[in-house]
Amino acid sequence: MLNMLIDPLKNMLSYNKLIEDIKDFKSPIAISGLMDENIGHIAYALNQHTNKALLLIVHSEAKAKKIYDDIKNFDESVVELLPDKEIIFYKVDAISSERSIERLRVLSRLVKGEPIIVVTHIDAVLNKFIVPDIFREHSLHLKQDDIVDLEDLSQKLILSGYKRESMVEAVGQFSIRGGIIDFFPPNSEHPYRIELFGDEIDSIRTFDVESQRSIDRVQGVYIPPVKEILITQDYKRNIIENMKKELDTILKNEKLDPKIKENLEDKFGEYIGEIEENIYISNMDMVIPYIPDKYITNILDYFNKNSLVLIDEPNRIEERAENLREQFLMRYSDVLEVGEVLPGHKDINYEYETLIEKIKTRLCILNTAITKVSKKIEPVSLIKFTTKSMQSFHNNMELFSKELNYYKYRGYKVIIFSGSEDRGKGLRSTLMDLDIICEYSDNLNREIKTSQVFIVPGSIQGGFEYPDIKLAVIGHKDIYGSIKEARKVKKKTSKATVSFSDLKIGDYVVHENHGIGQYAGVEQLNIQGVVKDYLVIKYKGNDKLYVPIEQMNLIQKYIGGEAAKPKINRLSSPEWARVKQRAKKAVEDMAKDLLELYAKRETVKGFAFSKDTIWQKQFEDAFPYEETEAQLRSIEEIKRDMEKPRPMDRLLCGDVGYGKTEVALRAAFKAIMDGKQVAFLVPTTILAQQHYNTIVERFSNFPVNVEVLSRFKSPKEQKSIVERLGKGLVDIVVGTHRLLSKDVKFKDLGLLIIDEEQRFGVKHKEALKKMKENVDVLTLTATPIPRTLHMSLIGVRDMSIIDEPPGHRYPVETYVVEFNELLIREAILKELNRGGQVYFVYNRIENIDKIAAQLKKLVPEANIVIAHGQMGEKELEKIMMDFISQKYNVLVCTTIIETGLDIPNVNTIIVYDADKMGLSQLYQLRGRVGRTNRIAYAYFTYEKDKVLTEVAEKRLKAIKDFTEFGSGFKVAMRDLEIRGTGNLLGVEQHGHIETIGYDLYVKFLNQAIKKLKGEEIKETVDTTIDLSVDGYIPSKYIEDEEQKIEVYKKIAAVKEKEDYSELVDELVDRFGDIPKEVENLLDISYIKNNAGDYYIQNITQANRVITLEFSSAKHITPDLIHYLSEKYGKAIGFDLSKTPSFSYRYRKDLLNELKDIIDNIRSFYNKK
Repeated sequence: MLNMLIDPLKNMLSYNKLIEDIKDFKSPIAISGLMDENIGHIAYALNQHTNKALLLIVHSEAKAKKIYDDIKNFDESVVELLPDKEIIFYKVDAISSERSIERLRVLSRLVKGEPIIVVTHIDAVLNKFIVPDIFREHSLHLKQDDIVDLEDLSQKLILSGYKRESMVEAVGQFSIRGGIIDFFPPNSEHPYRIELFGDEIDSIRTFDVESQRSIDRVQGVYIPPVKEILITQDYKRNIIENMKKELDTILKNEKLDPKIKENLEDKFGEYIGEIEENIYISNMDMVIPYIPDKYITNILDYFNKNSLVLIDEPNRIEERAENLREQFLMRYSDVLEVGEVLPGHKDINYEYETLIEKIKTRLCILNTAITKVSKKIEPVSLIKFTTKSMQSFHNNMELFSKELNYYKYRGYKVIIFSGSEDRGKGLRSTLMDLDIICEYSDNLNREIKTSQVFIVPGSIQGGFEYPDIKLAVIGHKDIYGSIKEARKVKKKTSKATVSFSDLKIGDYVVHENHGIGQYAGVEQLNIQGVVKDYLVIKYKGNDKLYVPIEQMNLIQKYIGGEAAKPKINRLSSPEWARVKQRAKKAVEDMAKDLLELYAKRETVKGFAFSKDTIWQKQFEDAFPYEETEAQLRSIEEIKRDMEKPRPMDRLLCGDVGYGKTEVALRAAFKAIMDGKQVAFLVPTTILAQQHYNTIVERFSNFPVNVEVLSRFKSPKEQKSIVERLGKGLVDIVVGTHRLLSKDVKFKDLGLLIIDEEQRFGVKHKEALKKMKENVDVLTLTATPIPRTLHMSLIGVRDMSIIDEPPGHRYPVETYVVEFNELLIREAILKELNRGGQVYFVYNRIENIDKIAAQLKKLVPEANIVIAHGQMGEKELEKIMMDFISQKYNVLVCTTIIETGLDIPNVNTIIVYDADKMGLSQLYQLRGRVGRTNRIAYAYFTYEKDKVLTEVAEKRLKAIKDFTEFGSGFKVAMRDLEIRGTGNLLGVEQHGHIETIGYDLYVKFLNQAIKKLKGEEIKETVDTTIDLSVDGYIPSKYIEDEEQKIEVYKKIAAVKEKEDYSELVDELVDRFGDIPKEVENLLDISYIKNNAGDYYIQNITQANRVITLEFSSAKHITPDLIHYLSEKYGKAIGFDLSKTPSFSYRYRKDLLNELKDIIDNIRSFYNKK
């Protein structure tokens, strides 16, 4: 296959010699002259031209990541990155699994014999893995028509490390429902679903985790183990014996402190017990040294014998390996002294020497900058490459086009990586305007001739050229001076009905007519021979309410914010009606105010900004990252608003670090281009400073005057800034509420940007109102807002939502552990050693000084400072500014850091007593780190040996599941969203949400807004159906109670034919063929939801006669009577007395004939 990026290398003498040497199995080969920029290019070429797997080893993780990114841009399918394993000497309850999954993906591709490139750094090469044979034995291959024994398959999955759940939501889980097996292997983006017919595999499909619906059919599936270290029966006894032997020897030592003995006995006694009982151990590092050598190996053994090993700068790798060993031994001796480890643990990793011996048996290529090679490996062949790095053009297109002309004149082949596709096409038209003939191409699989210039999507770290073969490769960074990372965005599907799928017994629920009660489960009742399922709700004073499943739409789970415990109502007391009425009125008043405000702004004339300028494009191109889709959408919406003659009033929501500031700055730039001034209002001095720094940096290449107005400026400086604002000499000013003072006058304010408006006081809000009158306003907020609320406010409040994080982040490595001083010391030192900072969250102000003193004693190397919410504003500001400027490197604080501060240098967070916090708090705290391209760590600790209450025990389990599988995420998000709703709509409304629950609140809001907008709200009737047919979900069809509720909720919402068939598809897909009772439920629900629209109040049955009662006689019109008589003749009769109704004698299929009648009534009304 042609490939313009690497085919030209075939004309290079040194490259051909290298290929020859590889064919002749000459090894080791030393090559020199390659640079960081093009080592990925050469590795990719070797892999493609020899069709051999290749292991590329470098000295640091950062470098490995860069090279991996480069190769990924050439061809995503051939390269993997192997991260190293963090070694922990302590007992850990749960570890986040992202890095482990990445490693397993690499192993599973190598075991299958795929000729891929694995980029890694020395730390990972020294890690121990189980031998490939055991990995293979624990892998499964399943294909269509295979015969499967369920019990056996379930056992195999458990032995390979999978965990059985009722529903699969994360890698490493599996579930079995009847003849349907779901599982999520580490080597796949989506989980798989296998459906059996008898014991034969009928189909294999991938499915979507969010919706649980199938995506594509596949012919077969390969399931690797989901744990890196497996304990098999072959060597289980050996591990136990080896560990016992070593433990006994130590315990015999009489000089040993009894406390240390006790610690050793407890810790390793427990490990031995867990291994004997086959209990899963999350920290396998403690076990690895005791597995016999023949079952353990390193990554090299996963490559077959004729693979290539490319070692970049062997001397630096050796140096790094020595450092690693020293650091490890220091840590190890610290923990050995206190009895956290045994002597054998000094061999958790391999020694570098062992590795070298292994490498020598492979086809090995050493790349060094100079021809001097490592002492440990003697090369048999030396090859020199000539390469040059690319010059930088700093966004200067004239210079760039000159250079391109020069390349073309000398007969070079030029390939330009442009970042994204849009940029590539933009660059092409810019170059064509400058008379440079070039072509944009989506793929590399074509030929390139001399003097041709191709522009392709994707980005590389930096460009390079090979003068010998006249090939130049230019990166986006070389042209613009910033690197754009083009990323593939995974589409997330959002589901609207999430609020019910996790209803558990004991949860609070809101029944629209009866108020708040406690959910007590699903009960099956047999009433006069008809079996149905009912939801049971307990009210005050032992009252119970049985709600038929088809009336489930009247019930919502009570959601009212994090700590809110609602008041339980008494059945049939008037109190609930009063509460509901009050909330309804408050909602209506608020909606009215919102609408009036909106209408008023529609009539005000503001300034219509002009379309984007050339400079605007240049400014946006200089943004160093690829924008997310949500960012681009928000920018578009804001610009459209600015270009209209009415003043903009838009809310931009997005989590901290999701790139709201960049969106706001693009709007600001647009305003400045039209000669207007911009005010950026923020709640705290620190934020003002942070935004100011960002703005200065972003606007540095443009003639824009930026100032900051806050307490950090002296009165004299403030005065001068205010004067210059009045004269129009300042284009954009960032400031705290100081901007709202009377003395601040703008010459021509065009755009006001407000960050976190809810944090300004009442008197500031008044001043704000005046300021807002006819300028464009953009308000930013970091609290997420529920989608349902956003939908109901369309046309009342303009909102843009950024709901996806930027793509260049590492997941935060999270641990749930017992509080252990040594572990904390180690965690803090690890961060300080790489120049980072640490948050230590301790939520009790009264003891915070004591804790800080303890930490100081524990880590004397650290500079520790305390911050909490009871400090004075100035004091707190000074501390935070000092922390940001890195005077201190550990901040002991209460949870105040969860609000909006972004300090990228803090990449470790330790939470004390995490079991006392809600998931949403922990989720937010964890989001405070991991903002850069470094790996971040979060330690959720709980106190040692304290007897946990049942509630805390449950919380801890939730935290573990959240850490390991990311489950419970939705609940955490919902708590935050309710908080966001309060912030957006104000304190009073938040109170009403707490009294009637969120869902009912939103329902009232929807109705109020529709009414005020003059949309017709169709009165509907709540139909009661009493037919003698069984309607329930049998337990053998859906066993899990939570899933049952979720399906009930979906059934209760069926109204259109499409919903009906869509749900049937989903049920068949997830649970297999639908039993009759469930089909009846679907029919009843469809009938009920449609009958209500046509004023049918009751549907009852006596023998073979069905009676449909209407709410009033006016709904049975002569036309309707005529229409139905024509359709059904004598089978139908009418009664227009006090309870107007008509009756129908059915022939054989009650539900289908009833559906038919309802459909006919529906089509009669639709014709009208």
